Amino acid sequence: MDIGLIFKIAGIGILILILDKLFKDVKQENIATLVTLAGLVVIFMMVIGLISRLFDSVKVIFQL
Repeated sequence: MDIGLIFKIAGIGILILILDKLFKDVKQENIATLVTLAGLVVIFMMVIGLISRLFDSVKVIFQL
């Protein structure tokens, strides 16, 4: 697994945290929620790629 991916996920998480706090401070809770959901979708897409590679590796190892 690539250590850079962990840093990307952490960076996205920090960015989401900052934007969420910023929008909540200016009373824009709807936008804060949308930013949080969009960030989660981006992170899930990155993780889904890793899970797909994991299953491909398992198929190769067990010759399925």
